[in-house]
This record gives sequence, structure tokens and C-alpha cells, in this order.
Amino acid sequence: MRFLILLWALPTTLVGLLAAVLWLSFGARLRVAHGVLEVHGGKLALWFMRRGFAAIALGHVIMGFSASRLEQLRPHEHVHVRQAERWGILFIPAYLLAGLWQKLRGRHMYYDNPFELEAFAADVTTAKPPVRKQV
Repeated sequence: MRFLILLWALPTTLVGLLAAVLWLSFGARLRVAHGVLEVHGGKLALWFMRRGFAAIALGHVIMGFSASRLEQLRPHEHVHVRQAERWGILFIPAYLLAGLWQKLRGRHMYYDNPFELEAFAADVTTAKPPVRKQV
């Protein structure tokens, strides 16, 4: 059964592997942690960090700013790994469409995205969405 889950998530993981190769070519480091490939550091990590990203999960590949930041965000990012296992090839389009739907409704694309809400709910120690006042 695990093989079928990995196969179902493979399209998203392949996107992650391509991104990982790019990150590695810019000086990132690689490790396997809790059954997932983690890539951290390097010049691309700095570029992403300046745009507000501390980590991103693409299938069974997680890329992040630093090894210590990945440890902090691991519970959150592993929810996205499980989401990719459930949604398979549809994960990336579903995630993007969910964010677009929130934006069209006047809400925040990231903090109101149901995929992120699930990840925030699973992670009680870090990366909680900020409390936002209703206008």
C-alpha cells in the first residue's frame, strides 16, 4: 500500500526533486529526515526567505531556509506531505486554486487556504497564522 501512496504522490515529488536539484546547484545541503528528503540553505534559500517563505513541501521533498528552521516547521510541512499523498497529481493545482478562491472571496490566499489551515491546526508549537482583525 505504501508503494501506491508514493506512486500517487510522485508527480508532486518530481516537481520537488527538480527544485531540490536547482537548490543544490546553489549551495544547498541535503538530508533525509523522517522519511522525507530535506534541502536547506544555499543562495536560493536566502532568495525565498526574503519573499516570506521559510519552507515549502513538494511531495516528499521539503525545502527550507536552514536545518534548524526545518526542524521547527517539520510538523507543519509533514501535513503538506500527507496532503500530497492524498491528492496526488491534483495537489499543486488544488492548493493554488484554493488560494485563488480565498483571494476572490476577499480573504488571504495563504492564511485562509484550507490546506494551510489544516497544517496550522496540526502544528501547535510553531507557525500559527497571525490573529487578524476583521474589518
